[in-house]
Amino acid sequence: MSSSLPPRPFPAGPIASITGTAVVVRGDDIDTDRIIPARFLKCVSFEGLAEGAFADDRTELAGAHPFDRAEHQGASLLLVNRNFGCGSSREHAPQALMRWGIRALVGESFAEIFYGNCLALGLPCLTAGHDTMRALQEAALAAPTEPLSLTLAEASLEGYGQRWPLELPAGPLQMLTTGQWDATGQLLSHHAELSRTLAALPYANGFH
Repeated sequence: MSSSLPPRPFPAGPIASITGTAVVVRGDDIDTDRIIPARFLKCVSFEGLAEGAFADDRTELAGAHPFDRAEHQGASLLLVNRNFGCGSSREHAPQALMRWGIRALVGESFAEIFYGNCLALGLPCLTAGHDTMRALQEAALAAPTEPLSLTLAEASLEGYGQRWPLELPAGPLQMLTTGQWDATGQLLSHHAELSRTLAALPYANGFH
């Protein structure tokens, strides 16, 4: 189930657009236990979770799972169906997808907690109606190596000879395009102010 591709950098700061090929994982109500089986939750860090992404499904399909097929290695966009990420609230699920290489998801709908966990990692989750999603998946399956361009501000996907209208609520759009989702990045960007505050704290400088 491993990929020979080098790891790609994780998202950081504002996210305006994402370009890459797509991988399709069909089916409604795909839960977090299928995305990352419980046995992988014993890890002490999120490193290495890419191996666990859809691990049981991939074992069952013996190399035929979309995440194992050669034409999908390096894919950045995951195309899914209804209620993706339902079940437990495990934050390992979007971590596993991100570490495999996914940078955005497009589907009919997403479970609320999974959606929030993705947003906290800078993984946009955009939605489309059933008919649009079905047509988009068919187009992706027919041209698996064709690159797509996802634009967040317009909530649209360009590719396969057309523009696909999507939906992204105003709140997540603002967080993603301004970098507000990236709490660590915001913290580091205020290093000087934090250092001054720390220097002024008596208990941080040996005083009691």
